[in-house]
Amino acid sequence: MAGEMLHRRAHWLPPFADWFEDFPMELRMPVGEHMIRVEESEEDGAYVVKAELPGIDPAKDVEITVEGGVLTVHAERSEEKKEKHRSEFRYGSFTRSVRLPEGVNEEDISATYDQGVLTVKAPVGAVEKAARKIEITGGS
Repeated sequence: MAGEMLHRRAHWLPPFADWFEDFPMELRMPVGEHMIRVEESEEDGAYVVKAELPGIDPAKDVEITVEGGVLTVHAERSEEKKEKHRSEFRYGSFTRSVRLPEGVNEEDISATYDQGVLTVKAPVGAVEKAARKIEITGGS
C-alpha cells in the first residue's frame, strides 16, 4: 500500500527535463560553456549590447551571429601553457544569446571592441503593424 502511494505521488510532477523546456533561450547554455556578462540598453535609436571580454583577441577569438531575431556572441579563450600555483581565470568557450527587439534591422548591426568590452549596436526602426481586415468565407 505504501509503495503504491509513493508510485502514484511521483507522477504528479512533470519529468525534470520538461521543467526547462519553456525556459527563455537566454537562460539556456550548452554544458561546458561559460556565460558572457552583458549590459543591454537603448541609445540614439539603437539597441546596444555590451559584453565583458577581457584578454580576448576579437579578430580571431570572437564570433557574432544573428539568426531569427537572436544575437549570439561566442568567444574562446585558450589557457597559456605555464606552470602556475593557482589560476582563477576562466578558459574555454563563452557564449551569450540575446533576443533583439522588434524593428531591428539585422543588416545594419555593427560591433566594436575597446579595452576588453565588445559593443554591438543594432539600429531599431519604427515598427509598423498595420491593421488588416480579414474576409470571412463560407456560411449563408
